[in-house]
Amino acid sequence: MSPGAASGLYPDSSTDRSAQETAMPDTTTSPATTTSPATTTSPATTLPARGRGLRVALRVVQVLLALFFAVASALPKLIGHSSAADTFAEMGWGDAGMYAIGVLELAGAVALMVPLLQSVAATALSALMVGAFVVQLMYFDGENAATPLILMVPLLIVARARRGSNEELSRLVRARVRRG
Repeated sequence: MSPGAASGLYPDSSTDRSAQETAMPDTTTSPATTTSPATTTSPATTLPARGRGLRVALRVVQVLLALFFAVASALPKLIGHSSAADTFAEMGWGDAGMYAIGVLELAGAVALMVPLLQSVAATALSALMVGAFVVQLMYFDGENAATPLILMVPLLIVARARRGSNEELSRLVRARVRRG
């Protein structure tokens, strides 16, 4: 037995096993519990700290994306700033197109911060960035075409990492439809 196992540092060490067995329901044995504690560490001791750090980093990315889309992208369109108005006029989309895109960006920014909507929002904003990329190529000779592509990378990471919220959202929508 290793010194760590003997001192109870590992959660699945033999000294703590009886307490774990009485506190935890009987479930399928995982590969980590079938090996000796001296040869492997339990995933429970290594993953939560790393997982917590990744969740915090992902949340920071979501907040930064939401701030970018709300303040730097949607706000100029919604207040009719001359830079946005001139751009949309040059494309022939006018004020209606400018306000519509601004509302979509603001809605996406807000939805990025709602746990139930975060994956859907990231996916929708990614689709909006595909449109922005195409517009940059068609109307502006690709002058700023890299910007939407760069924004798509963290958006797609958020969409993938938070995809579990899609199942919950789908379940809630189905339950709502059944109720009438």
